[in-house]
Amino acid sequence: MQLGRDNRWAVENEGVAPDIDIENWPKDVIAGRDAQLERAVEEATRLLKLHPVDRATKEPPPPTWGVRPKR
Repeated sequence: MQLGRDNRWAVENEGVAPDIDIENWPKDVIAGRDAQLERAVEEATRLLKLHPVDRATKEPPPPTWGVRPKR
């Protein structure tokens, strides 16, 4: 038996509760739909619209330690 921080019995093998609950119906799975993936893409798209990524910023070139410049 495992006790939690409140000295009550803790359920083992319980994962993290999702932020967004999605029902996966067998008929959708059979039809090739993935409701969790579709909702995840929808949420990621929504968050990208709220917080756009600046793709114009260039990363610095990698270091060239020990490499001699070409002449």
